[in-house]
Amino acid sequence: MGTDFPSSVLFCCDHNSVRSPMAEGFMKKLYGQRAYVQSAGVRSDREIDGFSIAVSLEDGVELARHRSRSFEEMMDWGDDLGGFDLIIALSPASQRQALELTRFAHIDVDYWPIMDPSGLGESRDAKLAAYRQARDQIKQRLLARFGPPTEG
Repeated sequence: MGTDFPSSVLFCCDHNSVRSPMAEGFMKKLYGQRAYVQSAGVRSDREIDGFSIAVSLEDGVELARHRSRSFEEMMDWGDDLGGFDLIIALSPASQRQALELTRFAHIDVDYWPIMDPSGLGESRDAKLAAYRQARDQIKQRLLARFGPPTEG
């Protein structure tokens, strides 16, 4: 659990607009500077999702300044995938992409099947409930994988 804490973690999902930014934000909140943490998507064709911003802020994580980026943009901006100890894919498409991009590197790629809340729920309250569920799944997985939050 907490004994093999990585020095760098990349979270990824389809668009880097819902799940992976939440995972990045909560990892930073829970564990501070213990690891270098980033996120990326298979594509970066969407801005950060407003519902993700809202449900994260309920738990003290600010995502409004997040800028979505793809794996390709991430590498163009100087973040080499080979520099990460652990990649956590939150969607099947991002898992495939991460495995493909790291096939010649010794990087662990974990898959956490976090539901995609975008498109769920008819009313605002129903949408918020779906996003809260995804947020809570992410937090539970973080605590199960990395242990209790860092003090301080």
